[in-house]
Amino acid sequence: MTAQEQPVAEVVGLPPIPLWPDGPPTGGVTDGDTPCLTPYLPAGIAPRDAIIVFPGGGYSRRAPHEREPIARWLAGLGLAAFVLDYRVAPHHHPAPLDDARRAIRLVRHRAAEWGLDAPRIAILGFSAGGHLAASAGVYGDDGDPDSADPVARVGSRVDALVLCYAVISLREFQHQRSTENLLGPAAPAALLDALSLETRVTPATPPTFLWHTVEDASVPVEHCLLFAGALRRHGVPFSLHVYPHGRHGLGLALDDPLVGTWTVLCARWLELQGFRTTPAR
Repeated sequence: MTAQEQPVAEVVGLPPIPLWPDGPPTGGVTDGDTPCLTPYLPAGIAPRDAIIVFPGGGYSRRAPHEREPIARWLAGLGLAAFVLDYRVAPHHHPAPLDDARRAIRLVRHRAAEWGLDAPRIAILGFSAGGHLAASAGVYGDDGDPDSADPVARVGSRVDALVLCYAVISLREFQHQRSTENLLGPAAPAALLDALSLETRVTPATPPTFLWHTVEDASVPVEHCLLFAGALRRHGVPFSLHVYPHGRHGLGLALDDPLVGTWTVLCARWLELQGFRTTPAR
């Protein structure tokens, strides 16, 4: 199967779900920037597992081509897909990470409502959204059992990460725009270290699928290699795909017969991680 032949399902249209009905605990939101989660459920298929998509955009926006097209591809695999609208600048860390972890908790808390049976949950991120996905992956938690909020009592650990031309390090090969949008100017060294995610990998980090291109002039391929190296040192399974050509921000890469194979490889990898797929026919 080629990338262009990957199934794309019709989806059940559901409205966005606010992450924080009473407002996020780390501060308010700007007009039109309310953090929310939009479900894309495959029509005619009972999905059992879920993937949350984190679009990229340098922590200043959320790129449209890394939103619905990705969710529809995942729905075509028979997975419940969700697109996260996380907070971006002028909001700074920890707002995006709070939103990411809340989204994971929310999917797990409301799984039965969407017909998900003991779901495995993966998170898939592009560029700065990949940094956020990796952050949620290495900083997953078991929830707060004493919280009055039932969603907050649910854990935010995930079963798999998919990182697409992701920002990883805020120290080496720094992507300055993402760093400043996330942390503001002159961020303290301790915070740069804490969010240089190649330094935060542990044996508990989820299995990871990574892809990047050597020609990426915005986020150097070394980001991907740094994370893969850390996974290797800690014995975490990973699948790494580095393509020789291709610009930054390719998304599904449907116009590139080589880079576009990442979706086929990723779909197979998810199956090997135990994700229960039922491709659209």
